[in-house]
Amino acid sequence: MIGIDPHKASHTATAIDATEKVLAKIRIKASGEQVEGLLDWASEWPERIWAIENATGLGLVLAQQLLRAGERVLDVPPKLAAKARLLSDEATNKNDPNDSRSVAVAGLRSAKVRPAVLEDYSAVMGMWSDRYLELSSARTQVVCRLHAVLCELIPGGYPGQLRACGAKKVLEEIDPTTPADHARLLLAWQLHEDLVRIDRQRRETKKHMNLAVDASGTTVTEVFGVGPFVACAVMGHVGDISRFASRAAFAAYNGTAPVEVSSGEKKIYRLSRRGNRRLNHSIHMAAVTQIHFAHSPGRAYYERKRAEGKTGKEAIRALKRRISDLIYAHLVADARAAGTFQRGPGGQPGNVTKSSATGSHPERPALRNSHSRTAPNTTTRTPRTPRKKLPRAS
Repeated sequence: MIGIDPHKASHTATAIDATEKVLAKIRIKASGEQVEGLLDWASEWPERIWAIENATGLGLVLAQQLLRAGERVLDVPPKLAAKARLLSDEATNKNDPNDSRSVAVAGLRSAKVRPAVLEDYSAVMGMWSDRYLELSSARTQVVCRLHAVLCELIPGGYPGQLRACGAKKVLEEIDPTTPADHARLLLAWQLHEDLVRIDRQRRETKKHMNLAVDASGTTVTEVFGVGPFVACAVMGHVGDISRFASRAAFAAYNGTAPVEVSSGEKKIYRLSRRGNRRLNHSIHMAAVTQIHFAHSPGRAYYERKRAEGKTGKEAIRALKRRISDLIYAHLVADARAAGTFQRGPGGQPGNVTKSSATGSHPERPALRNSHSRTAPNTTTRTPRTPRKKLPRAS
């Protein structure tokens, strides 16, 4: 097992055997010849596996190069490598050689380390979905700034939703009289140009997302409310669906399953703030879309939950879990049709997939009234007998 601690300018590799004995170490410069140098150094161990820390982040380029060279590569989470370093009997100083050895130990001993795979359309879809979110955030900032400038130029500002075409008509009718108004008008025109440019880039990004979804051949878009953007966000952040042992594990990863906060005999489940928040946001968008349309299956499910006494937020949470299960089923079906679905050891590092919280289903109440922070406690308790105060000794 060869562990690698990747960096921007250099990579440190440490080779260990089955007994965790260090065989050799090397530090190479990050360049176009980095893979050839590593392969020449590791040629004396023909049966080898590479364990790279954060193979989908800082070690992405090196991991993809090794995979294209026909090597076996494991993706070691940084938290797992840090735990292996702290629990090691060897030196625990924080440096690159010790970090690379910890990565190798984690890849050798941990059963939850996932193999790295070559990038496919899911990586493309993830990049375009992140780009669209970045542009949307930038557009919001520009619109807010333009609103503020127009409030200083026009009494009462611009009413309603501000768009590029409407802002242009308003700016053409403004006749500045003071030097400050001239400067404000010039700034407003620059902000208008930024708004036009961002709108054009968002349209181009949408086209790229549509092409990526069509090329991937996914069936996730058959779920009501899942359009190209939601499909790109889901597939881009999920990647290989076979790393989730069940739909409960997938729900724990995207944060649609409640988390258990029990103590003793008292079983309590709370709203989950864990998991991938981008993926949770995408599922939330699909849920809101289903509720908006009266003919959707999600709208009927939402109204049924409200009739059962659930609040609006509780009904949306139940609907999000239902959509999560549907998305998981479509992703599994797509992977099986492509022949890439392989049932792994199950579970996602950091999530407990066998708890009753992740196994709960929208057909059963996820949060009872007695478990809510705001609902009154309706459980009956046995009154406590007051203690008798003893006289204080003189």
